[in-house]
Amino acid sequence: MNYQGTLIAVADIERAKEFYHSVLGLEVMVDAGEHIQLTGGLFLQTVDSWAEFIHKKATEVVLENNASELYFETDDMDDFIKLLDGRSDILYLHPLLEHSWGQRAVRFYDLDKHIIEVSESITMVVRRFLDSGLTIEETANRTGVDVGYIENVLKQ
Repeated sequence: MNYQGTLIAVADIERAKEFYHSVLGLEVMVDAGEHIQLTGGLFLQTVDSWAEFIHKKATEVVLENNASELYFETDDMDDFIKLLDGRSDILYLHPLLEHSWGQRAVRFYDLDKHIIEVSESITMVVRRFLDSGLTIEETANRTGVDVGYIENVLKQ
């Protein structure tokens, strides 16, 4: 068994393709019209063709279900937030926040109300804490990652 990615149904495949490219930098690998494969293992499928595949009516395909999310990480959270703030089509679930372990994250909907989370990579969290003066041990305690991981980050 080999997991290939996640498929989401979308109302307007061309708008979705542009959104995922301009917001998250995903590139088109395969464009078959009703079905698009993007880099990172994300697949877009039109609502009508998806409904046909699963033997349902298009009205039975529920886009806004709030039961899952697409998760991404970035090494430059500040620049990503600037990109989002410059767009008028972003509907936030919450603004940028910092979790108790120090990772900054934002959640928002795509054009079809699929939840997207973009978080700061743990490597960048570790570097930010070390740069602020925390010791390796203090950083491990704060982030919940082991000392060996932090030592590997320092070697990079």
